[in-house]
Amino acid sequence: MNALKGSLSNDEWKGYEKWAFRIFAIYFFIQSVPLDWKFYRNLFSINWLHLRFSDIFYISRYTPQLFTQAPSTGWGISNYADWLAIWGIAIIGAVIWAYRDKNIKNYDRLYYWIRVIVRYRLAIGIIAYGFIKFFPLQSPYPSISNLNTHYGEFSRWKLFSLSLGIVPNYEAFLGLVEILAGSLLLFRKTSTIGALMVAVFTGNVFMSNLAYEGGEAPYSLYLIILALFLLTFDAIRLFVLVGLERPVQPNRFKIMFSGKWQRSRLVLKTLFIFFFVVLYGYKTWSAYHHDVYQYPQTSGLKDAAGLYDVSEFKRNSSALPYSATDTNRWKNVVFEKWATLSIGTNKAIKIDSAVIEEINDKDADRSYEEAGSIGRQYYSYQVDEVNHQLILQNKNHNYPHDKLVLNYTRPDNSKLILSGVDGRDTVYAVLSKINKKYLLEEAASGRNKAIKL
Repeated sequence: MNALKGSLSNDEWKGYEKWAFRIFAIYFFIQSVPLDWKFYRNLFSINWLHLRFSDIFYISRYTPQLFTQAPSTGWGISNYADWLAIWGIAIIGAVIWAYRDKNIKNYDRLYYWIRVIVRYRLAIGIIAYGFIKFFPLQSPYPSISNLNTHYGEFSRWKLFSLSLGIVPNYEAFLGLVEILAGSLLLFRKTSTIGALMVAVFTGNVFMSNLAYEGGEAPYSLYLIILALFLLTFDAIRLFVLVGLERPVQPNRFKIMFSGKWQRSRLVLKTLFIFFFVVLYGYKTWSAYHHDVYQYPQTSGLKDAAGLYDVSEFKRNSSALPYSATDTNRWKNVVFEKWATLSIGTNKAIKIDSAVIEEINDKDADRSYEEAGSIGRQYYSYQVDEVNHQLILQNKNHNYPHDKLVLNYTRPDNSKLILSGVDGRDTVYAVLSKINKKYLLEEAASGRNKAIKL
């Protein structure tokens, strides 16, 4: 059996301390331990023989969802209404607990175990995001279409993400900080340092989500609250040591196990670290080199990637000269390396907003390139090489019926001619490829002389 070593307090806990602990213990237990049936439904749907890094990511990001509608992946992030409901459950549970447990002196041992649960929950949560930054997946380098979109045509969230994507080394550093903080949480002696790092770092993430209208504010606040709960264990000692500059004794409370239970504990901890750190890190590294999940993977039209000027454009056989305000004329066209074509227009577009981190396997569900921007219409396409046709589908979820079938010819390597039907109109466009240089790429090459674009 296990034996107790050390103590959190020498005296009996005060009444209000017991009440506070009962409420917080139930609250954090429900927030940390998967009790939601939807979690196990998703867990059992995983193909464990072909495990992907996204599977481990979603397990790590679990939060109980009582009212939140999960996205197409089946995994989601709880919102404040869920928290309020869990808080109510915790209060009711604390009342029942107090009635049935009147003679307890303190909850030292149970407090230890609640902290263990919260430590490990917080560790995997922060590490999950750390690796997709360390291998710059969360905010990848901007696509050609993004590089040819005006600054004012991006949402605040997209500007923030693109700003992070153009500095992959800095993004990797941020991920390293998260991985380090999570790793420290896995060990009792360094857990306070790890919790402090999470509180400070994720506090910045929370404020960034508020400032840039991101969708991860509830989850980042959730992680902060877990970190603050862990910090309360050493809060007074830290204040005396740092604030009052007086010596203080560390609390050495821990539970000692017999030989059999100690070996079992080490095995479980080793498996836990292997799954959520080693295996997940490897899977994320592999995804970074083979499948940047924010962008589609299907190859586009061969040797067509680049920016094209629309040198000639006809709608219903009527030639339309270039105009900065005409909503019927195409301004330019971009072919990405993958099967996405974007058209620069002046049409009013309802923005497609995707501000919560979702990892989709299907190209049709990968919306990062068009999300949070206007000024361009994004189409995924299939190439019919036999009939020389491009079959286009608007990627914006607000326009599910916007489909085009365009015939293509390639007079030479720098020109493409597209013709077909756009809705009820016929369109004809001559595309001339522009050998455009981008300041970001030129500056990254380390040139010291003047750059001519």
